[in-house]
Amino acid sequence: MDFATFAWIILGLAIALVYMSVKTVPQGMEYTVERFGQYTHTLRPGLRFIVPVMDRVGREVNMMERVMDVPTQEIITKDNAMVSVDGVVFFQVLNAASASYEVNNLEIAVLNLTMTNIRTVMGSMDLDELLSQRDTINAKLLTVVDEATQTWGVKVTRVEIKDIAPPRDLVDAMARQMKAERDKRAAILEAEGERQAEILRAEGEKQAAILEAEGRKEAAFRDAEAREREAEAEAKATNMVSEAIGKGDINAINYFVADKYVQALQSIGTAPNEKILFLPLEATGVIGAVGGITEIAKQAFSDSSGGKT
Repeated sequence: MDFATFAWIILGLAIALVYMSVKTVPQGMEYTVERFGQYTHTLRPGLRFIVPVMDRVGREVNMMERVMDVPTQEIITKDNAMVSVDGVVFFQVLNAASASYEVNNLEIAVLNLTMTNIRTVMGSMDLDELLSQRDTINAKLLTVVDEATQTWGVKVTRVEIKDIAPPRDLVDAMARQMKAERDKRAAILEAEGERQAEILRAEGEKQAAILEAEGRKEAAFRDAEAREREAEAEAKATNMVSEAIGKGDINAINYFVADKYVQALQSIGTAPNEKILFLPLEATGVIGAVGGITEIAKQAFSDSSGGKT
């Protein structure tokens, strides 16, 4: 073998060694380096170098957050109801070495751990709690699964229950229960409305009766007051006429008799059961009657004067 051939062989080996020592790590990935099968360090994203022949890339680990569907599984609840549940789990590798060497097949391990804890957490709850406390279930699952995966260098960010499907007969029973409950609430509200309406109606009638009684009371008081004032006025007028007659005033007698006469005619004329038609009276007749009464009064006064003398 000549020198030229040997030189070309050396050059080819050098190029091969350089090529084997240079590693380009993409963003979002990390490579573990093994020397003779033992982990030594981790290559970060970018252009990296290893010792050729002695070192090699052991695992290429995805460091980005990943999402994985949890398949549907049947769960027996605390009150012996069979439900079908599925979900989704979000996780991210924080330590490439632990994720590579602490667990075999990381995704299957996370999936099975999540499914097991879903059965554990949801199996300890009643059906009503499963349907109404989904946020509580998600929080419990996240806490349990995240704590269990810490030794694997994994951070579980979210565990979400997507669907909870009870059996068909149980769904129908729940629908009938909800309908019965709604009918019950509607009947209660209707009865309460009728009761309130009756109360308001009774209150209105009570207030109307009170106002009517108050009105009658006020009217009676006004009528009594008017009659009292009329009686006082009548008594005062009678007293004044009596005083005038005692003093010998003939005009007072004329006025008193004529007033009573006119009032009597007015009462007869406005009576509803009267059927007799009164023709117009002559004023001279009335005046004559008044004059006659006046003459009688004069004689009475004259007799009383003579007796006194």
